[in-house]
Amino acid sequence: MSEFNVSSLTDIIFLLLIFFMLTSGVVSPNALNLQLPGNSSIPSNTTSNTDEVRIQTDGNFYLNGRATSLLLLEDEFRTRAGNDPHTFSFVIAPDPGTPVEHVVTIMDMALRLDLNAILASEGKKQVNTPGEFKFDR
Repeated sequence: MSEFNVSSLTDIIFLLLIFFMLTSGVVSPNALNLQLPGNSSIPSNTTSNTDEVRIQTDGNFYLNGRATSLLLLEDEFRTRAGNDPHTFSFVIAPDPGTPVEHVVTIMDMALRLDLNAILASEGKKQVNTPGEFKFDR
């Protein structure tokens, strides 16, 4: 009866593992330039007059409290960003229950215009004691 030697099989598996580990770091997906809130040692360059795009559940868009359309919003962002779009940031603030398609539309606009978009979300409110709320993320 012949014996099966697994040592050559393990060598091939280790070579494939190393190959995929090295090549997976080279692949970089086309990602959105999205800044998530968090702690950083680098000082933030945000100002108190950051623009806010609010998205309602029915698909209506508001720029700083004024109703607007997607075309007007894109023109306004082009004008405000000027020659250096990397210095312009805005907040995307969807209402709870807003369909993802509306949020992705604004994120896609930010990607096309090379703008910094900050996605604002609210956590779930849990009542601990009367008058006190705890936000879970």
